[in-house]
Amino acid sequence: MTITAPTAVVDDRVHVLIVDDSEDQLLLLRTYFERSGCDVEVASTAEEAIASHGYVNPDLAVIDLVLPGMDGWALASLMTVDKPDCVIAITSVLDAEDYPAGHLSLPKPVTRAHVRQMLRESIPKWVEG
Repeated sequence: MTITAPTAVVDDRVHVLIVDDSEDQLLLLRTYFERSGCDVEVASTAEEAIASHGYVNPDLAVIDLVLPGMDGWALASLMTVDKPDCVIAITSVLDAEDYPAGHLSLPKPVTRAHVRQMLRESIPKWVEG
């Protein structure tokens, strides 16, 4: 009997975490990212994202600024430290100048074209299909 070492699995799918308290926005964003070939996890609060997805290493986190409990500013700061390889995109109905500095902007209303452009420009392993 021959024992072989497990084959390394190369995961070239883009993993996206979306945090938004609007069910409609979660569904819309999830649809855009899934149709762009991404694996998507969603959370409706920052606390849920941390508890449920704390060990997930997303390539991209899309975070709404106005969340109940811990807001998007705090979650983005926490993820910057805890997940330094994760690209963070801020989404909100607020003016883009109110977004935290150093992150991508995805102002609402978001379109599929916006999502694909962001993936193209910020996630090198994403392959447009």
